[in-house]
Amino acid sequence: MSSNNGDGSPRGPLELKEVLQIETDEGQTLAFEVVGVLEDPDDSASYAVLMHEGEDDEEQEFIVTDMQGNLLEDDELAQDILDEFLVFAEEAGDSGEG
Repeated sequence: MSSNNGDGSPRGPLELKEVLQIETDEGQTLAFEVVGVLEDPDDSASYAVLMHEGEDDEEQEFIVTDMQGNLLEDDELAQDILDEFLVFAEEAGDSGEG
């Protein structure tokens, strides 16, 4: 169900587990998987949280995009969305234990 997005233009809204190929400033291409979708109730916009797992399991990198896969230019908004996602994921993990 994953799609490699080598051309940089997704066909439609991102879905969970979809994979985007993101080129870094250093020219390296990394695979980021959609791990969460959050909606901002203030402006009814949805955002995708994507994660890249490095070679070391502890090495994870997150990015936030709009639903078309475009990186958010507003760093503060992206950080707020990521923080909200991480809190949600931690709470979901805590409730699943036991």
